[in-house]
Amino acid sequence: MSISGGGSGLSKAKQRLGRYLAGAALLMLAFTVVYQWAVGRYAGEDMSFLLALHFVVETFTTNGYGEQTGLWLDSPPLLLLSIVMQLAGVTTVFLTLPLFIVPLVEDALRTAPPSESELVEHVVICTFTPRGDALVDELDSMGVPYVVIESDRDYAEKLHAEDYEVIHGDPESVEALQAANATDSLAIVADDDDETNASIILAAKQAAPDARVVSVIENPSVADYHRYAGADTVVSPRRLLGESLAGKATTSISSALGDAIEIGEDFEVAELLVQRGSPVEGETIAESGIGQTAGVNVIGAWFSGEFVSPPAPDAVIDEHTILLVVGREKQLEELRGLTLSSARRFRRGTVIVAGYGEVGSTAAETLASAGVPHLVVDKTDKPGVDVVGDITDPRTLSAANVTEARGVLLALDNDTTAVFATLVSERVSEETEVIARANETESIAKLYRAGADYVLALSTVAGRMLASTVLDEEVIAPQSQIEIVRTNAPNLVGRSLAEADVRARTNCTVIAVERDGTLVTEIGPDFRVKAQDDLVVAGVDKDIYRFNEQFG
Repeated sequence: MSISGGGSGLSKAKQRLGRYLAGAALLMLAFTVVYQWAVGRYAGEDMSFLLALHFVVETFTTNGYGEQTGLWLDSPPLLLLSIVMQLAGVTTVFLTLPLFIVPLVEDALRTAPPSESELVEHVVICTFTPRGDALVDELDSMGVPYVVIESDRDYAEKLHAEDYEVIHGDPESVEALQAANATDSLAIVADDDDETNASIILAAKQAAPDARVVSVIENPSVADYHRYAGADTVVSPRRLLGESLAGKATTSISSALGDAIEIGEDFEVAELLVQRGSPVEGETIAESGIGQTAGVNVIGAWFSGEFVSPPAPDAVIDEHTILLVVGREKQLEELRGLTLSSARRFRRGTVIVAGYGEVGSTAAETLASAGVPHLVVDKTDKPGVDVVGDITDPRTLSAANVTEARGVLLALDNDTTAVFATLVSERVSEETEVIARANETESIAKLYRAGADYVLALSTVAGRMLASTVLDEEVIAPQSQIEIVRTNAPNLVGRSLAEADVRARTNCTVIAVERDGTLVTEIGPDFRVKAQDDLVVAGVDKDIYRFNEQFG
């Protein structure tokens, strides 16, 4: 598809209108000839062609014509001809014409998406997907410009109306990539299906030979083909998601932190899932004493899928709360023990992996590598599947012995099915943890409400993974539900965190500062930022963006 910016759609509508008007004119001319002949034949009148045409036009437009009724009131053939002309006129003018006029009016009122971009030092995203949307959020949070090339004109128009930087064009064409100013870009991201991405890579290398090309793959087996086509980096978010879910299943059944994010030596950020029956369940943040634990700082919490930073002292910790804490490894492991249920901590059995696609098979491999017993459930009987059945069917869960399982890991490719499977699992075995994959970020809250203990969205993982790859930016642990970045803050230099009111203004927390090669972790309100400091900042995407906007 060529880059048209909407012009081709408009010209086609004009062509259709032109053909319609020509057809209507021919129809009226035909009726004029017939009417002129019929008046002479049945009324005995010699009528001029112009007068006959005038009569036909009056008939078609229903303007009235009393002056000629005397010619054919007593002539049935002329009356029938008049009826036919009136019906043809009404159909042509009042029923058919709007079909051609309305699209033209709509086109005229549309704000057509642009067909080119003048951005430089930007990221070119080829097609817009949920992964791309997450990547856009990441780029916005870092203040990096971008432009999306979208081939669907209506979708490009919708994105343009929603203030996305987008151009209408075919991402597989050299012309579209040149229109996106790919030669001056930081990177080109091929984010479509695996086959289309290969075509995008080839076009990108032709349009901008020196540009960095990053390809997103669904099937890891195509990675070599994408590299052969010219991709500089190939990323597989599904594998990372499978590994992350398996890691969470592993750490949820032990007291080890496992997937804690290491910021520096003996200093980590961890997500702690509060289990049903744990010592801190039902208590407020203040009552739990977590915030007063030496060497530990609670920087945020997820309450049923909604992140709050910082959590209010009177916020109640329930079985689905995920605490985001930072501190020394020893203190974090002690705190981890407070979030575990004694009933679950020593529970034996397997981890049930539901769904054996790329995410599920990767999760199963990761569990096997960690020595965690697991059992795979899938609708299709294939190598690696232990129980064939529908995970939303209680009989399948019973066949997998869910009541004795350590946890259920839902690696399903449909969010609606995942939500229902969570409800069924919670109903059949309330004590079994549910760790779920979500494809869309909008499904996270639903899965938590359904009873999931931990949810991780594919689009979020992919977006952060791409941002980290494209920008060579240290986005620490893209699989985390929170974003942790290293950044500088020139507008904070010379001020303390309290003076700048960082947390209240941005919802972000400065958890450490790297100064002169040393990681400073004792960060209090009176900590004063120096010019060469690199800050380690934690927050959700939009809050990181707000931090960079105000202090970057």
